[in-house]
Order: sequence, then structure tokens, then C-alpha cells
Amino acid sequence: MAGWGRCCRCCAVRATPDRGMLHPEPVRGSDSDTEAIMPVPPKHPSVRARRNDPKKDFTTLSASGLKGPAPAWPLLDDPTRTTYLELAQDRLAELEVEIAGAEDGRTKGRLRREQNKLEMSSAVLRLQIEQARDLEVALWDSLWAMPQAVMWSEAHAHREVAQYVRWKIRAEQGDMKAASEARQWSDRLGLNPLALLRLRVEIEQAAAAEDRGRARREKTQATPKRPSGKGEDPRAGLYAV
Repeated sequence: MAGWGRCCRCCAVRATPDRGMLHPEPVRGSDSDTEAIMPVPPKHPSVRARRNDPKKDFTTLSASGLKGPAPAWPLLDDPTRTTYLELAQDRLAELEVEIAGAEDGRTKGRLRREQNKLEMSSAVLRLQIEQARDLEVALWDSLWAMPQAVMWSEAHAHREVAQYVRWKIRAEQGDMKAASEARQWSDRLGLNPLALLRLRVEIEQAAAAEDRGRARREKTQATPKRPSGKGEDPRAGLYAV
């Protein structure tokens, strides 16, 4: 039966009625019989491994972090609390004048009660500003000792790190809005494992592995071997003849 058929996708088969034989012919449109029949060689496994490596484009940070001391703290004291403190001090100065000029005792009593409240508020604000300053500098120094500090230094992100420090300290003092801001800044700066993965950054672990191996070897060498408490086996000297 005359007609066209296919034995595979590389060649076509034509039925010849006079001889009853099947002759393979190349697929129409191919350049040669060899290109139509020869299969494509498989790629080397190393090539596939490099292209499929999930950490191919990752940046590796040294576990030792940034060399040298931390940069200087770039921000001033909390402007909101500083403004409240200045307003309270100005009002206290006005109250001194009003108390001195008051004629009746009732007015003086009212002014003195207001003065006492402002003095307490001023003391609380002054204490909060001093504590926040100390906590911010301490957190700032500890952050710049982390491996991510190399990435921040290369990107000149000093003020961005300082903003995170300010929101973080406010959150630790009970500000819930500041806690939300601090969480967003931590994601941007790569301060948690998921954020590092999104930024395609990993921290080198070779130094830590070497330290653990060195400590394990030193511990093994320092541990004395326990005596077995048994004499030598007399059968060890016997041999067959």
C-alpha cells in the first residue's frame, strides 16, 4: 500500500508497491540525513548543576563582620521628646513668674499644682531621652559587629541602620507602631534568615566549622585514655605450627 508513514520523529517511511519494501527517508526540510537521524548529545552534568544551583547568584558575607570600630552615631536625640521637654521647661519658667505675682492663696495653690505636674513630666522626659540615647548607641555598636555590616558599609546605609535602631528602641519601650516599623526595617536590612534569603545573601560558615573542629580535636587530645584494668591476653603469643 503506497503512502507515507513515520517510524519516529527523525525519519519518514515510504511504502514501495513494486518491491514491497520500506525505505526510510529524511524528514522534509532537514539539511541532511545525518542531522535528521543523529540525536542531540546530552549536556554535561556539571553544566546543569551550575545553572540549577539555587545559590548561584548569592553574595557571601564573611562571618567575622566589618573590620574596625563602628561608625559614629549619626542621629540627634528623639526630636519629639526633646520638644516636649523644652515646652515643659518654658512653661515652668512662666509659672515661676505667675506664682510670684499671684495675690490670693487659691491662685497660688493652683499654679503650684501645675508646677509640680510639669516638673514630674520634665523629669520623666529627661530620663527617657537619656535612656534612649544609651540604648541606641549600644544597639548601634552591636549591629555594626554583625556580618551584615559589610553589606551596609558598601551600600552607605548608615542612616538607614540608624533609623532601624531608633524604631527598635521605641518598640522596646512599648510603642506598638514603632514595633511595626522596626520589623519592616529589619527585613530591608537583612536582620533575619528570611530577609537574607530574599536579598540573596548568605553568611560564611567556614570559620565557625573550623573553630568547632579545632575545639573537638583539642578536647579529644586532652582526654586521657582509661586503663582497661585487664592484663595482656596470654593467647596473643600463640601461633599455629
